[in-house]
Amino acid sequence: MRIVLDTNTLISALGWKGGNEWQLLQKCIRQDNKLVLSKSIIEEFTDVIHREKFGFILTEKKEEFIEYLTEISDVVKPVRKVKVIKDDPDDDKILECALCSKADYIVSGDDHLLDLKEYKGIKIVRTRKMLEILI
Repeated sequence: MRIVLDTNTLISALGWKGGNEWQLLQKCIRQDNKLVLSKSIIEEFTDVIHREKFGFILTEKKEEFIEYLTEISDVVKPVRKVKVIKDDPDDDKILECALCSKADYIVSGDDHLLDLKEYKGIKIVRTRKMLEILI
């Protein structure tokens, strides 16, 4: 199974080890599912995680996590742009990554994405639902 995690899911995985997002990341690895990210998702994650409100996370942990993500993920380069999320066009990068990689699922906590429920056959679910699917 190919799974795209959005930025807020990745931040939760780093910031709250032991939480659902961290567990999902570990299940993806252990159960031989493939995490798929794009360069633009990694760049957004890098930008957001270095904001002041995440200062409680040590810089070296942030850098290690980014390196870890790039090692365990298929990092794709979407060539097709979409304009689907009118209220938050930055979320379109998640859809572009999922389309390019032929992902089965997008995992998100973002209502703009979750409201779609599915996009071109790719299911969009919360972390808890994805954990249930992977059991």
